[in-house]
Amino acid sequence: MKLDTLIAECTSYDFKLMLEEKKPKSWLKSVSAFANGLGGSLFFGIDNDGNIKGIEKVQRICKTISSKIRDYMDPLPDVEIIPHKIGNLDVLQVKVNAGHYCPYYYVGDGQRVAFVRVGDESLPATAEQMARLVLKGTNKTFDSLHTDYKVEDYSFIILANTFIKRTNQKWEEKFLLSFGLVTSTGNLTNAGALFSDDNPICQSRLYCTRWAGVEKGDAINDAEFTGNILMLLREAMNFVKSNTKRGWEKLPNGRKNKLEYAERAVLETMVNHFIHRDYTVMGGEVHLDIYDDRLTVISPGGMYNGLLIQDLDIADVSSERRNPILANVMAQLDYMEKRGSGLTRICNETKALDGYRDELKPVFKSTPTQFQTIIYAAADTKNVGDHDGDVSETKLTERQQKTLNLIKESPTITGKQMSKILSVSQRTIERDLSILQKIGILRHEGKDNDGVWVIRK
Repeated sequence: MKLDTLIAECTSYDFKLMLEEKKPKSWLKSVSAFANGLGGSLFFGIDNDGNIKGIEKVQRICKTISSKIRDYMDPLPDVEIIPHKIGNLDVLQVKVNAGHYCPYYYVGDGQRVAFVRVGDESLPATAEQMARLVLKGTNKTFDSLHTDYKVEDYSFIILANTFIKRTNQKWEEKFLLSFGLVTSTGNLTNAGALFSDDNPICQSRLYCTRWAGVEKGDAINDAEFTGNILMLLREAMNFVKSNTKRGWEKLPNGRKNKLEYAERAVLETMVNHFIHRDYTVMGGEVHLDIYDDRLTVISPGGMYNGLLIQDLDIADVSSERRNPILANVMAQLDYMEKRGSGLTRICNETKALDGYRDELKPVFKSTPTQFQTIIYAAADTKNVGDHDGDVSETKLTERQQKTLNLIKESPTITGKQMSKILSVSQRTIERDLSILQKIGILRHEGKDNDGVWVIRK
């Protein structure tokens, strides 16, 4: 490492002009944060602006640093103390390696605090960050943790049917154990709970919104779903299909469909966000937002290795999985590949669309707390035959089709009656009716509570 190239503090290193012996917390918090993260270095003898000032009595400072780490850190991190000579000035580097026994605490002043690195700061870990550090220290992942839910109390019909449909193989109950969804004692793992029909993990949620224009303001349509990962994936894809444009171009022997978004790119995006999100964030959910010019998906949790995706070449991003069991099951269902090429596929599928330009390349952004994917709409969907949710092109959800069947049988049926028959909330029925009206399949004649439904031919 060339010290003269260090121009500012960042996530991986910290500058200290001098060693504060009487206030060890001022620099030991960075030792804790580096050990709890990807590692990093403290440099003594460099000011906050990156100017090399040097220190004196290097040997004594080395001994003091070692002593303070032994006295105030638990467990002891893996640390190297490296002296550097820059001209006539001495600089001391304290290199902290990423730890394997997290959390690493600062213990002193009546406190026991674990720190994490956020940008160029070392901050006390939140409750959610502590949970992740504990998992890291025990070499466990959220999806592998055992629950108190008994397998006999839960069904896996959605998973079984999806497996049969996508693999053309017979589903067997023993797969639950071999996939890591059930323990040998008959308890569900968190992964098992997430794939069960009545998923009890409340933070497994999806919020969908179709906004008017190119920024958040007035919502044209919205939906909220909670439950099984495969159900959320299905609802996300249905929402995108119902709320995006699909044009067509006349050809001599027929017509050619033109899509705003590549379906495989959207599918890959949603799978990535459901599988790689941080489920330890209570109250967290996946957000799907559709604007006139783009589609964005945001989920809790940044890159699992702590890096920022925008700083990396996506072609070289290694496959590090926060939830390996979830990822393996989705790979078994042929929703994703094990070699971690999802981001590249999103770009390639989008690039294959008519009207693609380089400025429409998908964008990936991450922070320590969230991951975002942005896919821009294809440029030339506004051609002859352009339509938004045309009846002949729109693929209805199974529930929407059942709703239409009920209306065919009884045109005066109420939303409340439909909700009871279909075992869903009245709000869900109202949302489906609104969508069916907006795309031109359905209209209502008469008063709200005393009218008749008319299905357009």
